[in-house]
Amino acid sequence: MSDAEFDKLISKAMDELPQKYIKGLQNVAIVMEDEPSANQIQKMKIDGQHLLLGLYEGIPLTQRGSNYNLVLPDKITLFKNSILMVSNSDEQLFEQIKRTLWHEIAHYYGLNHDRINKIQNDNVTRKK
Repeated sequence: MSDAEFDKLISKAMDELPQKYIKGLQNVAIVMEDEPSANQIQKMKIDGQHLLLGLYEGIPLTQRGSNYNLVLPDKITLFKNSILMVSNSDEQLFEQIKRTLWHEIAHYYGLNHDRINKIQNDNVTRKK
């Protein structure tokens, strides 16, 4: 899959996520990389049995004080090759991109992994 095709899926996923959260993103760059860097893998303590699908790097809204200004943008990175590895179909690929993007945006809003997982599990339960 080309980078341009993957980028289109990211844009489509952003269109399908709740827009109040997308419009609330301020000073955030959303990018795609083929693979996480060695530094990112080390920082996230990823071992050889796990993949890093996405990463939020920045200062969550809940931790920003009145002196938050003149800072570089936060960054949300989606790792194309990792996402492709866990996807077995075009539909699954798109859903994984959307889920990963939502997960990283949730970190921007200050949610930790436990809270994100609870919200995702609640949404799955409601859909059944």
